[in-house]
Amino acid sequence: MITGGIHAATKVVLKIKRKAGAELPKYESPGAAGMDLRAFIEGDIIIPPLGRMRIPTGLFLEIPPGCEAQIRPRSGLAVRQGLTVLNAPGTIDSDYRGELEVILINLGSEAFTLKNGERIAQMVFSPIVRPRISETDYLSETERGRGGFGSTGTL
Repeated sequence: MITGGIHAATKVVLKIKRKAGAELPKYESPGAAGMDLRAFIEGDIIIPPLGRMRIPTGLFLEIPPGCEAQIRPRSGLAVRQGLTVLNAPGTIDSDYRGELEVILINLGSEAFTLKNGERIAQMVFSPIVRPRISETDYLSETERGRGGFGSTGTL
């Protein structure tokens, strides 16, 4: 189990196999929560407005048991280009061994040209809890109760 923040995570090993020329993911700053992932494509790809594409990374992962990799958008691409991860956060399970691909969607008003090696998403690791299901006829009461979708206010 991962505990204690960034330093404890250094004991967790992520095995990565990569295609020739694919770049390993890396943390771009000392406090970064996510490793940046890069496109591994033969030529430019144009993603039209509202277009979506599976973008290969050239990476194959062996995620430690009890963990998941979450694929999240990069904020710079989202704010400047309208490019985001369609199923954010995408989950990569520890038993998946296929190539890591990122589903991008262009929510911007102009076509986006993606180039090989461009940073397209970030990958964050999280421990997984698999609770035992206990069916019941009673749930504990809370102050919030059934309130949802803005019931706690807008500020």
